[in-house]
Amino acid sequence: MMTMQGSLSVERMCRVAGVSRASFYRWLEPSPPVEQEVEVRAAIQAIVLEHRRRYGYRRVARELHDRGWLVNHKRVARLMRQDNLLAVQPEAWVTTTNSSHRLQVYLNLAMRINVTGINQLWVSDITYIRLAAEFVYLAVVLDVYSRKVVGWELGRSLAAPLAVAALRQAIEQRQPAPGLVHHSDRGLQYCCLEYVQLLESYGIVASISRPGNPYDNAFCESFMRTLKREEIHANVYRNLEDLRAHILPFIEQYYNRCRLHSALGYRSPEQFEQMSATPKNSPAGPTAAPSMSFLRHGEIYRWDREAMPTASPAHPIDESPTGYSLAGCSPAEPDSASPAEAMVTQDMARGITKNSKQRCAQ
Repeated sequence: MMTMQGSLSVERMCRVAGVSRASFYRWLEPSPPVEQEVEVRAAIQAIVLEHRRRYGYRRVARELHDRGWLVNHKRVARLMRQDNLLAVQPEAWVTTTNSSHRLQVYLNLAMRINVTGINQLWVSDITYIRLAAEFVYLAVVLDVYSRKVVGWELGRSLAAPLAVAALRQAIEQRQPAPGLVHHSDRGLQYCCLEYVQLLESYGIVASISRPGNPYDNAFCESFMRTLKREEIHANVYRNLEDLRAHILPFIEQYYNRCRLHSALGYRSPEQFEQMSATPKNSPAGPTAAPSMSFLRHGEIYRWDREAMPTASPAHPIDESPTGYSLAGCSPAEPDSASPAEAMVTQDMARGITKNSKQRCAQ
């Protein structure tokens, strides 16, 4: 029965007042304690300030869960938006790759390797950083298994020594066993003689991206985007030395050791390596052998046609011989071949084989 207030029901009063019944009953319910809302906001602000506005609402929500707060990520996003605590947004991306060269390029192994441990697949890339009076460049080497930055170098030139220095630092730090796959784009820095000789001297296998396709190097691109959004675009640097003083703690102390990575189950790269470390694939010892997966001819052709419609004819993905069927390596029959013609062809083949055996016996 509808509640009555004098001669008017609640529904009639809500209609006269211009409010809904749901709003009226919600107003009657006790509101959550103000103290709890204040504590949640304080915890969010502490996390945001601790990570210098690098975390978005999802990582803040995960950090709150790790600290014992049961807060929905939508609520975290709403509170961060109200308090103007949302993460710094990235700027436009600019290419730094010069692939117009005639140097040797290598087979793309990154798309086929299944990484099972550290020091199995490294990816490298170079990005630009704009300062007040100049452009500088950062070369990075990343371990795909743990997303850890294992080598980096900062300089004023895009020349090969920048990438070589980052690779030397990675090798000295990780001491990888022979067989490690090193993947990069088709830039001149990664195809030059100095870089290739350094890879070969340590038994590292080179792998190069397909032309005009940055998705093979997405792991390193993701780190570059994180670096610029959470460090570069959030600060102003006086010169190269000031930038180096900020990038060093960001990579070595914050990104590798503290920052939660969504692809690692919200663990830091070093924490992920420690949890998955065994005597077989520890940083100081040999790594477990990775597995390789190769697509069938038809799958490669279909993938190439759908994912890379603008591929260069000089670099086809499907390297299988033309005119061969999917099942085995037997020659494909013409579409117009009739059953009778097929039987004649088989009889001729058996006759040729029989005559060959007779000649060998003689």
